[in-house]
Amino acid sequence: MQIEGKNSVRELLKSNKTVDKLLVANGMRDVESSTLMNEAKRKGIKVQFADKSILDKSSVTGRHQGFIAYVSDYKYCEFDDMLEAAKDKEDAFFVVLDGVEDPHNLGSIIRVCECGGIDGLIIGKHRSASVTDAVMRISEGGANHIKIAKVTNINGAIDRLKEENVWVYALELGGQAIYKTNLKGRLALVVGGEDTGVNSLTQKKCDGKISIPMYGNVNSLNASVAAGIGIFEALRQRKDV
Repeated sequence: MQIEGKNSVRELLKSNKTVDKLLVANGMRDVESSTLMNEAKRKGIKVQFADKSILDKSSVTGRHQGFIAYVSDYKYCEFDDMLEAAKDKEDAFFVVLDGVEDPHNLGSIIRVCECGGIDGLIIGKHRSASVTDAVMRISEGGANHIKIAKVTNINGAIDRLKEENVWVYALELGGQAIYKTNLKGRLALVVGGEDTGVNSLTQKKCDGKISIPMYGNVNSLNASVAAGIGIFEALRQRKDV
């Protein structure tokens, strides 16, 4: 897997991920670049220099900013380990993605989850985007700092969450207004795919359905925008802001 761009590489270096090599374009002498290279060397990471044209050819995103890090494929967290880590938290907070297939949405949601201090993000093995180089870049390296579990069955994962006394809400049209819903305590928000929303059977598995009020002519939000609103409304209530 390639991690590209200064911000993503910076976040990668803050994590405990194993970096095989850092490829840097010749002539990167600004303070930010020097700091990144020094940190990589401090961690014992091999720093290799090359012409910018080499990085251009190697780049997946086209926005490497002179830095490409090579790491092993992304390692997902085991779902049971995620639950175990949060078993004693009275305010454990999870996000479940049901059919989010757009890598840009997944990357943005990961970034929102990391900024919100979420205890874990759960995605499906099927009908779902995975953590790739592009997703890592879009998340600005956020995937390095959050637990992400990939499960075979989303509905089965919801059952397990409920067994752990986690209250599960589907973020979907036609539910109770999110601003009038108590989102404190052990909570999981289920966010649906770009076109289909939360699957009807999955909605029935949830403890309830909550909605973001709409006042315009378009009656739906982008999945990552909806996730951001839901996550930070829950945090507002929990932090008593």
